[in-house]
Amino acid sequence: MNLWLLLTFAALLECGCQKRGVYSCPDLCSCSFPPSGAEVVCSQSSLVHFPVDGLPPNTTKLSIQSTNLSSIAASHLSVVPLLDNLQLYHNNLTNLSAELLSFIPHLKTLDLTGNRLVHLPPNIFSHALLHSLVLKNNQFEEADVAWFPFNSSLASLDLSGNRLSSVPAALFQRLPGLTNLDLSFNNLQELHEDHLKDLCELETLNLMGNKLTVLKPATFTHNLKLSHLFLQENRLQELPATLLHGLQHLELLMLNQNQLRHLPPGLLDEKKDPFLIIMSLNPWECDEDMEYLWRWITTHPQNVLFLEDVTCSSPEALKNQQVASLTSSQLGLKNI
Repeated sequence: MNLWLLLTFAALLECGCQKRGVYSCPDLCSCSFPPSGAEVVCSQSSLVHFPVDGLPPNTTKLSIQSTNLSSIAASHLSVVPLLDNLQLYHNNLTNLSAELLSFIPHLKTLDLTGNRLVHLPPNIFSHALLHSLVLKNNQFEEADVAWFPFNSSLASLDLSGNRLSSVPAALFQRLPGLTNLDLSFNNLQELHEDHLKDLCELETLNLMGNKLTVLKPATFTHNLKLSHLFLQENRLQELPATLLHGLQHLELLMLNQNQLRHLPPGLLDEKKDPFLIIMSLNPWECDEDMEYLWRWITTHPQNVLFLEDVTCSSPEALKNQQVASLTSSQLGLKNI
């Protein structure tokens, strides 16, 4: 008897949930219903409007990707108040409301990759305790300090693939908890010496694919937790000898595809395992000023990825020869 009552109660509960729309699913979308809350994916190019009808109210993850969605409003998101992960990538969004996140205070992850966003209104990210924000591959020329509240909870910020020529230091003052910052493939030309001083928790910094020609000695002085530093595909011609001093946790340094001819004595002296460096595809000048890098490479070959691609660009007699294979006499060194 008790079993029949239990089964009847379960059936009534399921029926009630269906009536309330918990197990419904919008047209042009697919839904799954794990215990943590509904997950909805909408990836049809024919989708042009936000799928309000049929959206389960217990949705915690919503992904609208590769559609023709061109607008989204706060009222749309009010039907999913439990949302903690919102992915809106590769759509046709051109602008967003300042109140967009007002009704989803539990949101932790927001991904806006691959839209056509140029500007965002002030305080847009002040209504939710975001941990991860992706603004990759849009059309931003400026990053506005007013986007974020003071002492933002953000841990990861991806601004890669935009048109930024600079990022204000005041923006980082509002993001003291950042552990991951991606500014790759923008138009950054310089970083001021105290630009990153407020990012004391930073672990990964990606500056790949910019137009940096020089870095100041104290650029990373306050980023003592850095473990991954990506500087490849810039226009760096030289590095300060003290650039990496104090970075005891650095595990990966990418310097490939720059304009480096030598490394200054002392640059890598504090580096201990686990530590890996990539420095291929630079115009290394194999003369007596190459002594520091040559000695470090021959002493730590296991720390250099693609060691065979670290080759001389000049003089002509040594062109394309691997730096690790050089002799002291070839470098013009005496009394070795």
